[in-house]
Amino acid sequence: MNEERQLEAQLRRMDHFKRSPNVPQETLGGEMLAFFKQVQKLQKKFGKIADVWGALIPKLLEEHCALESFNRGTLTVLVDSSAHLYDLKQLLLAGLEKQFLAACKSQGLRKIALKSGRWYDEKEGDKRIRFDR
Repeated sequence: MNEERQLEAQLRRMDHFKRSPNVPQETLGGEMLAFFKQVQKLQKKFGKIADVWGALIPKLLEEHCALESFNRGTLTVLVDSSAHLYDLKQLLLAGLEKQFLAACKSQGLRKIALKSGRWYDEKEGDKRIRFDR
């Protein structure tokens, strides 16, 4: 009996020292919820505008553009090269801007601002959106 108690005490001691403490893990739920709320907000803000943009802008130019922001009635569009920026500007001046503004008037769109810049990493050549902003 005494040997059993000693053996049990020894096992408990070894278990105590060999067991790693339970470290509480951070849950991913909170961050995912915040991310989806941000995406939902962007969808609400850009949804109709993006649909109209996709319908009116030629596919060749659309690949080189990204809707960056919509603030106080001004839609800011990033264009990845100066040649595409020039082409898009000429297209908008030729009457496409008036069509676009008329189609998105209910969203509060009053002006389109074009800006040179990239929304993807140049080295990788992959045009997926970065979420580091």
